[in-house]
Amino acid sequence: MDRFEAGARLAAVLALGAILLGVPTAQAQTPPPAPPATAPAVETAPAPAPQPPAEALTRLTMTAQFASERKPIRSGLVWRVLSETADGSPPKIVARSTDPEAVLNLPPGNYTVHAAYGFASGTRRVSLGTQPLRDQVQISAGALTLGGSIGDAPIPAGQLSFQIFVPLQGNSEGRLVTGEAKAGDLVRLPEGTYHIVSTYGDSNAIQRADVRIETGKVTDATLHHRAAKVTLKLVAAPGGEAFAGTAFSVLTPGGDVIREAIGAFPQVILAEGDYVLIARQEGQVFSRDFKVESGADRDIEVLAK
Repeated sequence: MDRFEAGARLAAVLALGAILLGVPTAQAQTPPPAPPATAPAVETAPAPAPQPPAEALTRLTMTAQFASERKPIRSGLVWRVLSETADGSPPKIVARSTDPEAVLNLPPGNYTVHAAYGFASGTRRVSLGTQPLRDQVQISAGALTLGGSIGDAPIPAGQLSFQIFVPLQGNSEGRLVTGEAKAGDLVRLPEGTYHIVSTYGDSNAIQRADVRIETGKVTDATLHHRAAKVTLKLVAAPGGEAFAGTAFSVLTPGGDVIREAIGAFPQVILAEGDYVLIARQEGQVFSRDFKVESGADRDIEVLAK
């Protein structure tokens, strides 16, 4: 056996001995295993809070009718339902409706139902249990439509305005109900007598009348004015061109100012009667007397001389 084979055998014997004795060799050394990776924490959403059970609701159906007429009211209603409180605090509105037949779903309890019909109204107290309830409100009310005319000719609605009053003892204009009534409007009012003031234009063409409103009926009231529309002019000669920028004042014979206007030919609506017209132009003053006849619209000329 040569030296090479002897050396190889010696190396094999030493390696086997190292394995048996647990002595690591350079070839047997391996890196320690890596620690297992930590799994990321998973966040879970909190469970929803339990909802309280829905409170049982009961259907309440409300209708309205004209008192004494027993006719159903089919339009113009505004319903409000107020809850009654046990602690004495003011009642609160818990439901609304504008349907002629209001269908409302409410918790059982005591309520006051208010039905408004224009300026009229009615109320009803109801006790609502677990069974559907149908009830009715009585309203003593009617309606009023307004218009105006000059003779047989109707006045355009846009040139009329109306005030409606409830008379008090000794005062026909005791309490104002509305100052914004327009011609052709349907004004819903409680049953009773009312004082109407109609103004044609924006000066002194005013008419008054008392009307009676009956439950369940529509009253048509036309107020007949005695007035005319006049066009004011300052001219150098009859039929001539009007001076621009003229200041006009319309006075009664006693000197009370009825209307003032500025322009070449302003238009004024006046009640029939006698008047004085004063025109001012560049520091000069001119005047004339004139008469207004009902329905006779015309030009009123002041001569600048």
